[in-house]
Amino acid sequence: MLNAIKRVLIVAIGVILQFGFAIVIRLFFYKYLGIITLIYTILSILIVLGILKESTRLSNDLPWVILILIFPIFGTILLITLGRNYSKNKLLKNIFLYEKKYSDYLVQDEKIKEDVENKKLDNITYLINRTNYFVSTNNDITYYNFGEKFYPELLKELKKAEKFIFMEYFIINEGVMWNGILDILKDKAAKGVEVRVLYDDMGSIAMLSTNYSKKLAEFGIKCIPFNKLSPFRGIFMNNRDHRKITIIDGKVAFSGGVNLSDEYINVNSKLGVWKDNGIKIVGDAIWNLTVMFLNLWNANVNEDKDITIFKHNFNNKNDNKGYVIPYGVAPLHKDLIGEDVYINMINSAKEYLYIMTPYLIIDTDIVNSLCRAAKRGVDVRIIVPGIPDKKIVYTQTTSFFKVLYDNGVKIYKFTKGFVHSKVFLSDNIRAVVGTINMDYRSLYLHFENGIYMEEVSQIYEIYKDFENTFKDCKKLNEKDVKAGFIKSLWQSILRLFAPLF
Repeated sequence: MLNAIKRVLIVAIGVILQFGFAIVIRLFFYKYLGIITLIYTILSILIVLGILKESTRLSNDLPWVILILIFPIFGTILLITLGRNYSKNKLLKNIFLYEKKYSDYLVQDEKIKEDVENKKLDNITYLINRTNYFVSTNNDITYYNFGEKFYPELLKELKKAEKFIFMEYFIINEGVMWNGILDILKDKAAKGVEVRVLYDDMGSIAMLSTNYSKKLAEFGIKCIPFNKLSPFRGIFMNNRDHRKITIIDGKVAFSGGVNLSDEYINVNSKLGVWKDNGIKIVGDAIWNLTVMFLNLWNANVNEDKDITIFKHNFNNKNDNKGYVIPYGVAPLHKDLIGEDVYINMINSAKEYLYIMTPYLIIDTDIVNSLCRAAKRGVDVRIIVPGIPDKKIVYTQTTSFFKVLYDNGVKIYKFTKGFVHSKVFLSDNIRAVVGTINMDYRSLYLHFENGIYMEEVSQIYEIYKDFENTFKDCKKLNEKDVKAGFIKSLWQSILRLFAPLF
């Protein structure tokens, strides 16, 4: 709610300044109106040309172009406030610094890299070349098809902690789920276990008090609210920590779509059945997630001099379990890693591509990739919620149904409730499980994490999850994807401004 109010205020201020400036010019500088208008126009064109020159995703940048050309002052204010200029933010600078520093700790096994290259596993090669994260084979993966199956395993592993517990989540909400976790964290902290909690200040603002980190400190739990809300910190307010990570002693890690709130384990869900997932890793790939967590943690507090003390060495090597590479997404890079991984998955699919996503607000690159895959004979299926959590966002999602349907993409609605899973699966060979929604915020603005897997046996469990979920879905037909004139117009307006918000 606060984020929505902030956006409305920004728009209102922009409109007032835009028209206020125009009135002042006309009243006091009418003699120079022609010259001022010319300068006004030239500056707008220069800004637009700069955007176009640097753009790698034109459909994402097009709204800025339109806004600035029509409302130069208003558009420029929005660009400065919500755009991608991070150079003046101290925390962002620290994250950059630690990301570069910690890259030295992420060492790729050259034998595994050589195997990947020989097998022509191009999607993994992309991640190795374009991120700091390494691919490993010595991992046991467990996939959980619902939050209520994930949760008991999380509690069981937390109780085993002896050295440290790291938890990083977008949402923490007091209730059955969090209270069960917190009891364990308090007990472990009292016994000398290092417990650190990182939560997003915006994501948890309606659930936690502003001094919640101090409350946890009373129990010996270190806690940081990420990117604390402030009306004076500008553009960085739009960049949230949407990751979901738990690391225990460097021996076990969890991720997936599940936040720490009751609806994620189907307790008091107001949206019917809450369809989500989790994933557990035991093995070398945990180190990627550990470094990812410590990057954001130390960018805030600069606490750790030697992070290798948090690395567990798995001595029992087994190189026959497939390839796993957890990776991070950050709004700092020119490469849009989250979107590129999804596009690579779409382009590499041969027989089928299954997708679960709560939101479908995508640019033309993904739209065209999905359509091309369907046209070349790939069975492309997308599962979206039957009961939406946000009506306007869902309207944006439905605006993509017709173009996808007309090009052979199959759309399924989960009739039992809300889908929060973010999963890509293709050909029983490769999968991505993580936190990255198919919308502009996840793909362009948020800190996210994903786990890419190839030739991993648990991929079959993901396949079974899709097959079971399809049984609880309605496959949309031509009539379902049609929209009347008014609705189509409203959808078009929302899609135009989706990249801004």
